[in-house]
Amino acid sequence: MVSLLDFFADITNPSLPFLPRAIMVAMLAAVVCGIVGVHVVLRGMAFIGDCVSHAVFPGIALAFLFGGSLLLGGAIAGIAVAVLVAMFAAKQQIKEDSLIGMLMAAAFAVGVVIVSRVNGYTAQLSTFLFGSITGVSTVDVLVVAATAVAVIVVCVVMHHWFVVVAVDRESARSLGVPVAFVDVVLYVVVAIAVVVSVQTVGNILVLALLITPAATARLVSNSVAAMLVIAPVIGAVGSFFGVYFAWSIDVPTGAAIVLSLTAVFFLVWLVGPRGLIGRRLVRFQPWRRRQQSAAA
Repeated sequence: MVSLLDFFADITNPSLPFLPRAIMVAMLAAVVCGIVGVHVVLRGMAFIGDCVSHAVFPGIALAFLFGGSLLLGGAIAGIAVAVLVAMFAAKQQIKEDSLIGMLMAAAFAVGVVIVSRVNGYTAQLSTFLFGSITGVSTVDVLVVAATAVAVIVVCVVMHHWFVVVAVDRESARSLGVPVAFVDVVLYVVVAIAVVVSVQTVGNILVLALLITPAATARLVSNSVAAMLVIAPVIGAVGSFFGVYFAWSIDVPTGAAIVLSLTAVFFLVWLVGPRGLIGRRLVRFQPWRRRQQSAAA
């Protein structure tokens, strides 16, 4: 297994230029997903993240087939499905979970059909499903960085409305908040976060990058402001160590990142201040103080 010191040496090795780029893309994607994921977790809408992750597949496949931008193709497909879900949800014609399930399966099926038309599609399908960041270019890093900045700006501008709608949709509507518009913006932001993350962890595992850091942050604090800081930090750190483990023991990068984030989640769940062991330690403190007082 490669030590951390050796890993840092590899990062600075000029003959391995893809490694620092891979780390930058992975950490940027994790920061974006961490921030967006907080709003997804607050709304209890993890299923929409799964839907969008499948919805971007046909767009990415079409872009690959015609030699276009994978990011642009995925974004168009993801945003289209996100807007469609928001429109149907606003009109209440079909239950949101039913619509999401239907569109998720249909979009993924379309993507598989498109990819199957490409020679050697099995390898390409594997790349789409599980991610591949070893071929990340400098342009990819710049595009992901610019997209990350744009998503963060939108989340900052829309933060108040996102939280108000998450707390109580009906009260928000009665206060004049454009709930349907807020839904569309959030769905679009989720779609963009998913698209910039697909190259890192793949289509199947991207939901974990969106949800796990935010869920971990929720274990640490109920404060939305704190969660918006904790989640991207957890995501970035988990992604860094995911790339390290992938490089060290030669496993798929996406899977290593997801497992690193999951390990952090369970660690916080066990020993965090609100975790399984942490809560018992907190309860133990008053008893210990009483015992010390009695002994004195």
